[in-house]
Amino acid sequence: MKFSKLAECLNIKFSGKDFLIKGISVDSRDVKQGYCFIALRGVCADGHNFIQDALTKGARVIIYNRRKKAEVIARGADSKVKFVAQDNPRFIAGKLSAEFYGRPADKLTVIGITGTNGKTTVCFLIENFLKIKKIKAGVIGTIYYKIGEKLLPAKNTTPDALLVQKLFYLMLKNRLKYALMEVSSHALSQFRVNGIKFKIAVFTNLSAEHLDFHHNMETYFQAKASLFMQLPEHSYAVINLDDAYGKRLKGMVKQKVISYGIYAENVDVRAKDIVFCQQGMNFTLITAKGEIKLKTKLIGRHNIYNILACVCVALLEKISLEDIRKAIALMLPVPGRMEQIGDSVPFRVFVDYAHTDDALSNALQTLRQLPGAKIITVFGCGGDRDRKKRPLMGKVASEISDFVILTNDNPRTEEPETIASQIKSGFVQGFDQYKIVLNRRKAIAYAISLAEKNDFVLIAGKGHETKQIFKEKTVEFDDRKIVREILSRIAAE
Repeated sequence: MKFSKLAECLNIKFSGKDFLIKGISVDSRDVKQGYCFIALRGVCADGHNFIQDALTKGARVIIYNRRKKAEVIARGADSKVKFVAQDNPRFIAGKLSAEFYGRPADKLTVIGITGTNGKTTVCFLIENFLKIKKIKAGVIGTIYYKIGEKLLPAKNTTPDALLVQKLFYLMLKNRLKYALMEVSSHALSQFRVNGIKFKIAVFTNLSAEHLDFHHNMETYFQAKASLFMQLPEHSYAVINLDDAYGKRLKGMVKQKVISYGIYAENVDVRAKDIVFCQQGMNFTLITAKGEIKLKTKLIGRHNIYNILACVCVALLEKISLEDIRKAIALMLPVPGRMEQIGDSVPFRVFVDYAHTDDALSNALQTLRQLPGAKIITVFGCGGDRDRKKRPLMGKVASEISDFVILTNDNPRTEEPETIASQIKSGFVQGFDQYKIVLNRRKAIAYAISLAEKNDFVLIAGKGHETKQIFKEKTVEFDDRKIVREILSRIAAE
């Protein structure tokens, strides 16, 4: 991209000799000769403090916050370097990166999924629907970023604006036609999806989460709603009308709304006659195209909602009810989402990503609906994150579980004992069937040692994650791997 194009995008005047911008970065460590460096202020670091590093590595353009002007200009030693002041550099990062990569999203069918819970499962399900039609889709989500058959590790549910556009570009290079994208509230608040023309946006639900960042539910909701406020005229909004925030969102959206639910009246897609069993669920799907009986290996009422959301998308993409039936029947549990580990013992062990009170309630209520004996729950809460949810999760666990083991999640810089105490403060009065075992490996082993025939062990909070973050170190840790090791030893005894 030429600098003149950048100037045109930012609506700034440019005179002099034009030159080629060889790359764009928001991380000074990635800057190379001829790059444009966008200085962004983050939670832990301020990019303006790394402008000199970017210059040393050969940055030709520096975009910075206008309020930093005097300080920044003083650092510009080379007269060839262009310093561009902006009111909000984060806002224009997506626009510039889209132009740099040739606006790849405009050539893809982009489907965005947002909401507190269900984003990953909905994304996986939609991908399965498209596979039935022999359509390959790129995926940007919590577990990984997927380009064709290549899987890239996911640092964030929705990466920064530059990486988002690069991933779209790679999807086009791999001749993909669809991009499925989990859209987080952080990403929306930080303009990471700015300028993307979504064909379909899905709203799953909203419950308390990330309030350390958003401060209150209204701000959190408005962040989620902003995805729908930026939809192009002929896009579609898929909304869960059993959710109170979904009902409110429907009244705000100007585009065509496709609604779903189990209880709400006048929805476009509905489930009835739901039967829960050990092998999964059966239910009748009702749509404007007709009714069909479905079977799925997924478990839990929350997964009925996830399936309904995907059906709405599938119908918009002209996928038949029969192909929908096939895709749902073949769908396996998403990694770390009510994923059953092992079948060599007389009890069942599930690993789930539930890290909010609503998600934990969904997981535990799912197990309560199945024929079984006790529920033994292992969980903790992340450090340096929303503290308000800790007693709420404790309350849910004590209300539905028979025995609770409090342990470490990712304590980060907080004291693990303090986190456990804050969770315990939410226990219902008189609940004493618990133990605190801060070593997560030992906690999992203890839970399994307590399990008897027909019991359920739920290990919640980390799901698919493969690392555990402490104050001084990050270690390899995978709940699923730990469970398999323990069950293998039991089987060998």
